[in-house]
Amino acid sequence: MPIKRHDTRGFTLIEMAIVLLITGLLLGGLLIPFGTRIAQQQRQDTQARLDAAQEALLGHVLATGRFPCPADPTLASTTAGAGLARMPPCTGNLSSGALPWATLGLRETDAWGNRLSYRVSSDFADAIDSNTLGGCSPNPAPLHASFALCSTATLDILAASGGTTIAIDVPAIIISHGANGAGAYTPQGTQNFAGNNGDEQENSDNGADLSYVDHLPTPDYDDQLVWVSNLLLMNRMVAAGLLP
Repeated sequence: MPIKRHDTRGFTLIEMAIVLLITGLLLGGLLIPFGTRIAQQQRQDTQARLDAAQEALLGHVLATGRFPCPADPTLASTTAGAGLARMPPCTGNLSSGALPWATLGLRETDAWGNRLSYRVSSDFADAIDSNTLGGCSPNPAPLHASFALCSTATLDILAASGGTTIAIDVPAIIISHGANGAGAYTPQGTQNFAGNNGDEQENSDNGADLSYVDHLPTPDYDDQLVWVSNLLLMNRMVAAGLLP
């Protein structure tokens, strides 16, 4: 008995539906790991940029005896002076801003296209002859640095906003605000909304306090930080013959 045409058509449609379902499942399974790999690569790329910035800051200190002041984060990339370190002293809210990428010869942004934020302890970024050495008075005063071996930095790294301390008395901090860009400044000179996460808000308050947060990524926290520790800084300065 011959098979009716509409039965053949129905069987073919069922087969096609099954094939499409299987194809969709396979593609979905492949796309999720691919997206994860892209995110991991972006974090690795950003970490490399942060590490390069840390070394560039140390190089600046060895060359000039002081950290650079932050760049004005509100200047668009096309504006004259964008990416250049402010002139010292960088005190108060001028101690916080954008990493001075042009002064340091670095890329402007992280892997997500946002500027890296930068905070410095003011006594470590002033003029050498200013005699603000961070709470100590060595005799004689250093001739080749704006700080001394006894100088105390002011910045702290916490495990969470109001949480335990990871590092204290840090001279300089560099921040990527992650994939969500919460609180970051853009190349247009505008600041993204800081979001509702207290830890990310702590890292984007434009120098309102001396505390910053660093911990593993969570669904609502993806910042990446590096900092120059006081002991690392002093070791480099002594080895270069710039201190004491």
